[in-house]
Amino acid sequence: MKENENVKAAEEKEVISRHFIEQEIDKDLKEGVYDHVCTRFPPEPNGYLHIGHAKSIILNYSLAQEYGGTFHMRFDDTNPTKEKTEFVDSILEDIKWLGADWKDNLFFASDYFDQMYEKAVLLIKKGKAYVSDLSADEIREYRGTLKEPGKNDPNRERPVEENLTLFEQMKDGVFKDGEKVLRAKIDMSSSNINMRDPIIYRVAHMSHHNTGDKWCIYPMYDFAHPIEDAIEGITHSICTLEFEDHRPLYDWVVRECEFENPPRQIEFAKMYLTNVVTGKRYIKKLVEDGVVDGWDDPRLVSIAALRRRGFTPASIRRFVELCGVSKANSSADYAMLEYCLREDLKLSRPRMMAVLDPIKLVIDNYPEDQEEILEVADNLENPELGTHKVPFMKELYIEREDFMEEPPKKYYRLFPGNEVRLMHAYFVTCTGFEKDENGNVTVVHATYDPATKAGSGFSERKVKGTIHWVPVKGCVTATARLYENLIDEEKGVYNEEDGSINLNPDSLKVCENCYIEPAIKGAKPFDSFQFVRNGFYCVDCKDSTDEKPVFNRIVSLKSSFKLPKN
Repeated sequence: MKENENVKAAEEKEVISRHFIEQEIDKDLKEGVYDHVCTRFPPEPNGYLHIGHAKSIILNYSLAQEYGGTFHMRFDDTNPTKEKTEFVDSILEDIKWLGADWKDNLFFASDYFDQMYEKAVLLIKKGKAYVSDLSADEIREYRGTLKEPGKNDPNRERPVEENLTLFEQMKDGVFKDGEKVLRAKIDMSSSNINMRDPIIYRVAHMSHHNTGDKWCIYPMYDFAHPIEDAIEGITHSICTLEFEDHRPLYDWVVRECEFENPPRQIEFAKMYLTNVVTGKRYIKKLVEDGVVDGWDDPRLVSIAALRRRGFTPASIRRFVELCGVSKANSSADYAMLEYCLREDLKLSRPRMMAVLDPIKLVIDNYPEDQEEILEVADNLENPELGTHKVPFMKELYIEREDFMEEPPKKYYRLFPGNEVRLMHAYFVTCTGFEKDENGNVTVVHATYDPATKAGSGFSERKVKGTIHWVPVKGCVTATARLYENLIDEEKGVYNEEDGSINLNPDSLKVCENCYIEPAIKGAKPFDSFQFVRNGFYCVDCKDSTDEKPVFNRIVSLKSSFKLPKN
């Protein structure tokens, strides 16, 4: 009896944990509305994808996986004025990187232009569409407002045969751009403005990236999108909340175009991040003004930028999972995204010693020609990553902040007379230092105790400070880019007075002539590491070379974000 109660409780818990889209799909499958699940991600190829798109990609793909269904990758390329092959290629690369596999299911809306034209002709023949002579401004005027109904188009009652002739002439290039449009004939008094005889075709004498100059008329998104879904056999058209008011039109199109087993549209809330820029026109301006070095600048949150900076697909998937799926719009803290990233990196990346602001440390009593090879764990928390070798010698580099001539209280690093541990090596005691003509410390002198080698079991005395180092001989000279938020977080993203972006003047700090231990040699673009005490870094894919590697700081080591308890 008790076992049955436990099973029932587990089943109830499982139902509660399923988000509302899963519950709707479960219902459709149980009632036989569909016998399988087919989802899609349908971007318009008019720009680069950003972190918000990642949620839609991951959600649609994971639903197809969960139900043993199929996932389609489809470009809604119905607007040649803004679309480029460059964007098609970047989007495919982004989606593949995130782990969504469309297999052979790659489609373009433009592949269906013939069927869309045929469906438009069908609507005209049914008296459900007509050619209008009104200009764009006149159509807006006739549409009405949220409080007032629209007015009928003067051409609304054109005879079917005349509409068919005019529409064919539109296709044949008889009319100029904007001279004629095809409108659906629905209801000009509808409370939903989207249903007030929307435009479904317009004239546009432009070459298309996929169809070339075959067409000079192009379908509008709200007409094309449901037809694409229906042709492909999409069962559940998962989209964001701004399309909720468009759903009646979506359903009208698939119904009046007489598709069997029409798809069902379900809306969910977008994923918003605090203090980031996602608007395409704002990013374009940042690029044009030289504030960032392209759409993939690591300070942006385009997927290409996140990939270049060193984010991992697993961290983004985890972030999307933590944000959840709901009907209510909300914003996630950027710190939560960084938390997911640290959690993914901390056990999977080798740890290297890197000195970003170097001064030289000379161990005066260490033999001049001696060089020891130390065996160092790649990651103390994950022994499976193995080990690497670090040479130890008389002259080393340390961080400038790890020495002070006159230290404050509770400063446990190097200062005259103080002893510290050199990570993986020996105890050293500071005996003096040298300065240049400007009073800057250039060299620190020390002596070492040979009995204190790490791993030797030495325990006669303890030291409070441990510092990292890099051997002078054989080290790699590199550039490190330290990124902070592009936005001034105290002011918010946009200036209320003029709409400009509140930029953080310290969003990028470049450290030239950094030194990294020799084991980093051979690192390839996108390889990432933890630099001890400095953060996680990734080899830049655009500017890094074998002769002068460039490392982007992916994220610092410390986090202010705490995962909420259940």
